[in-house]
Amino acid sequence: MPSTLIVNARLVNEGREYDGDLRIDGERIAEIGAGLSARAGETVLDARGRRLLPGMIDDQVHFREPGMEYKADMATESAAAVAGGLTTFMDMPNTSPPTLDAAALEDKYRRAAGRAWGNFGFYLGASNDNLAAIQSLDPRTAPGVKVFMGASTGNMLVDDPVTLDAIFRDVPTPIITHCEDTPMIDAELARYKAQYGDDIPARFHPDIRSREACKKSTELAISLARKHNTRLHVLHISTADELALFQPGPIEGKRITAETCIHFLRFDRDDYEKLGHLIKCNPAIKDPADREALIRAVASDVIDVLATDHAPHTLEEKARPYTSAPSGLPLVQFALNAALELVHEGRLSTAQVVDKFAHAPAKLFDVEHRGFLREGYFADLVLIDDAPYTVAREDVLSKCGWSPFEGRTFRSRIASTWVNGQLAWDGVSLVGAPNGQRLAFAR
Repeated sequence: MPSTLIVNARLVNEGREYDGDLRIDGERIAEIGAGLSARAGETVLDARGRRLLPGMIDDQVHFREPGMEYKADMATESAAAVAGGLTTFMDMPNTSPPTLDAAALEDKYRRAAGRAWGNFGFYLGASNDNLAAIQSLDPRTAPGVKVFMGASTGNMLVDDPVTLDAIFRDVPTPIITHCEDTPMIDAELARYKAQYGDDIPARFHPDIRSREACKKSTELAISLARKHNTRLHVLHISTADELALFQPGPIEGKRITAETCIHFLRFDRDDYEKLGHLIKCNPAIKDPADREALIRAVASDVIDVLATDHAPHTLEEKARPYTSAPSGLPLVQFALNAALELVHEGRLSTAQVVDKFAHAPAKLFDVEHRGFLREGYFADLVLIDDAPYTVAREDVLSKCGWSPFEGRTFRSRIASTWVNGQLAWDGVSLVGAPNGQRLAFAR
């Protein structure tokens, strides 16, 4: 592979922003420095002072393959991710069939090989009857085990207390959890159905999937993790109430960590009137005060990781009445743009976005040689151009064909994305062929 020299960049890495140059040689970052000289035959790109970041690592996506390819697949969604500066993804197990054993896990890796534009890892799922598969999991084959603690579909709700305790006791990887209490949700749903039938107004979604349901389930997960000293990562924190359950500080010193998602930082209850089911997701987007508290928690290191929970559905599905309209929204293509808006607003620094969206997931899941601008690491890179960009439906690369950010103007755009040393996105279109690799976990 030919080498590339990026000069006059504003590098953002490990808490610092500084001017410098970066050389890509093959798949890896070969050299970082100042005043690097071009070699014969080397491609030279003048960054003109634009910010150069490590590629983002999204540890929470639903790319819907296998079983739901009519609305998403690994090729289309990873293309959208790369266009958004997300060079690595970790995909959830609630597919059809669900990823509940080693064979299903390896099937996903085979599907991604040669088709995924970004680098890929796949979680093993937990159920009430696959404890043996969890106990025998090779920790180098998956970033973690996903446990739906109180809310899911099909066979993936783990509600047997004995099994749940055993999973926390015996899991060989980090546990990641979806925390909502199903009995509490069911009771609220029945109450609203009695008044509205199936066509419940979308604005009541955060009341049905309540903050109390989130907090109760999160408290249970934390109690089990403390009992067994489990490495626990609680996904998509959506309420201010839950933040008191987590400690501030660097991720290296924690056994229990918290994550929020970009939609909880950019939307709140007031947006249901305009967007309705387009922003219906689980856990629910809640109040403006929750959004503000979550932004502060990211800035103060109470929240450790930022992710998307990218979960596409068709517009036809989203147009159904409340009780049959599915939850989830497509986010990977514009998540980094949305996060950088918080930088423009003075709420976060670029270095903090990079820490939460690249460094922290790499550390949490022991991702080998990714998530940082370091010599010898894979050249997964994103160049940011601070120029206005308005999201239009025709630009959406996700198979579902829409975005909740349509019509929004962001103050930064993704100018270029490299995956394993190859240019994959040039700011306008995909370049070359899918180049993603299976993740290695240094365990």
